[in-house]
Amino acid sequence: MHELSIAESILDAVRKELVAYPGAIPIRVGVKIGALAAVDMDALRFCFEIAVRGTGWERLKLDARVTPGEVTCLACGHKMLVESTVLDCELCQSAQTVMHGSDELDLDALEIERDDDNGTDLTETEGFERKPEDCGQPA
Repeated sequence: MHELSIAESILDAVRKELVAYPGAIPIRVGVKIGALAAVDMDALRFCFEIAVRGTGWERLKLDARVTPGEVTCLACGHKMLVESTVLDCELCQSAQTVMHGSDELDLDALEIERDDDNGTDLTETEGFERKPEDCGQPA
C-alpha cells in the first residue's frame, strides 16, 4: 500500500512549508491527485489519519481532489476528459487513445492557524504552485 508513503510525503511537505510560519498549526492541506496516479482515495484518507497521529497535528484535515486527464483519440481526433482508466473514445469507441497528464500529485493549499501580534487567532490560506523542477516528486 503506497498510500501510507504518500500520506507521509504530504506531511513532510507541510513541515517544509511551516518553516516560514513559526508556531503555526496546520489545519487543512489541499492535494490534487491525477486520475491515473494510481491512488486509492479512501486508502489515502485512512493512511493520512494514521500518519498524523502523534504529530500534534491531529486537527489537520486532508482535502484531496482527483483531477481528470485529457485523452486524445488517434482514430478520430476527439479530445475528452477522463477520471478513470477507461480510455476508449466516447465518439468512435476506439481504444487507440493517448493520455495527457493525470498522473500528478501536487500540494496546492495549506491552511494554518497562528497568533498575530495581538494574541488572537488568525487563519491564513496559502496557495502555491510547485516549480517545474519539483514536478514528479511526491508532495
